[in-house]
Amino acid sequence: MSPGDAEALAAYQRHLTSERACSVHTLRAYLREAQALAESPEAVRAGGLDALDAAVLRAYLASFHRLHRPSTRGRKLAALRSFFRFRRAVGARRDDPSEGLHAPKPERRLPEPLDAPSCERLIDAPLERGTSGLAARDRALFDLLYGTGVRVGELVGLDVKDYAPLRRELHVRGKGDKQRVVPVPEAAARSLEAYLDERQVLAREPGPGQGPAPELPMFLNARGGRLGDRGVRGILDRRLLELGIARRTTPHTLRHSCATHLLDADADLRSIQELLGHERLATTQRYTHVSAERLARVYRRAHPRAKAAKGD
Repeated sequence: MSPGDAEALAAYQRHLTSERACSVHTLRAYLREAQALAESPEAVRAGGLDALDAAVLRAYLASFHRLHRPSTRGRKLAALRSFFRFRRAVGARRDDPSEGLHAPKPERRLPEPLDAPSCERLIDAPLERGTSGLAARDRALFDLLYGTGVRVGELVGLDVKDYAPLRRELHVRGKGDKQRVVPVPEAAARSLEAYLDERQVLAREPGPGQGPAPELPMFLNARGGRLGDRGVRGILDRRLLELGIARRTTPHTLRHSCATHLLDADADLRSIQELLGHERLATTQRYTHVSAERLARVYRRAHPRAKAAKGD
């Protein structure tokens, strides 16, 4: 990589951090794609990131056609488009080589929710952990992921002050640092409050026993630091193994399950959109395709032929 490209990437990182307020995951992903392009033979032959043209960029992206799915290739293009727009905005380029390049049509992959009995088992079965603090934490994690549908990154980013116990609400910071208020179901609120009562066991914080300071992270790891999303995945994997649930399940599966089961209970799409923090209603509408029970129930209640058959 040339010194000029290294400087361009450093400036781009500052832009993503200070001006775009990107999440850690988005920041890493966008920088990774820009750096990979800078180190590619195509960019080196062209003379660097600020010298390559649309044909070079198209050839670079085409090299991934057989290696990655359309959704992955689309993410690469989105990341590089962000980089080149930044370079043109700061005057480093006169043009944007990604302009006019179309993202591949993504596959229509439907969410695969976990069934409701399995979700209940995951939350309610006894937890075998080394301390009561860890057991209470794990139950609260599962109960909130399924009960509220928050993203795992949003969950581990919560501080104690983000929970309002009197109103049973979470103040969640979502994608793009957008904030929303998420109601916490009664059962999940009980799990969370039981964990907060035990949180001092994990935090190992000296104090008069008045509970954790509000600016501290809500979910802690066994060492007393903020729990990360990989930590949550590890906890979930261990729990699934203990329960003998064989199907692949991630924290995001519990988010899908929350939305699908709400639809099965006839919740409206707009409410689910607001709960999940989807920017576009079309994203929420994906769940209508996996809610066959809801469709059958609406048919039986509303269709004239269904009513006629019932009366025969």
